[in-house]
Amino acid sequence: MAASRRRGRLAAVATAVAVLTAGLATGCDAVHKALDCVQTADSIADGVTDLQQAVENAANDPGRADAALDSIDADLRKIGDRTDNADVNKAVDDLDKAVADVRTALRNGDHTPDLGPVTDAAGELTKVCTK
Repeated sequence: MAASRRRGRLAAVATAVAVLTAGLATGCDAVHKALDCVQTADSIADGVTDLQQAVENAANDPGRADAALDSIDADLRKIGDRTDNADVNKAVDDLDKAVADVRTALRNGDHTPDLGPVTDAAGELTKVCTK
């Protein structure tokens, strides 16, 4: 799992470097926004990993899933506040809905909620942040 997280971080860093290099021609503000998007998407990916692990261990630590969901929510607010890109905003909205659905499922006693929509939406967010 650590190797996978490391590869994800390396990919995010490589993408950020590419965005920075390409962005030099478009101005610092665009580069800064793109870098913020990539960094926040990377943080969200970590939050999704934490959520997956928390759901797997929900019987031992039921509060951990809520903490992971809260972390993802906070990151979504950050990225939503910093962009006016329609694709990014749609990906944020989709991920926000998926997180809300998992939170509702957990509160309704589902100890194994479907995390597929969360991982799919987080992947889409990462994709639109690196365009």
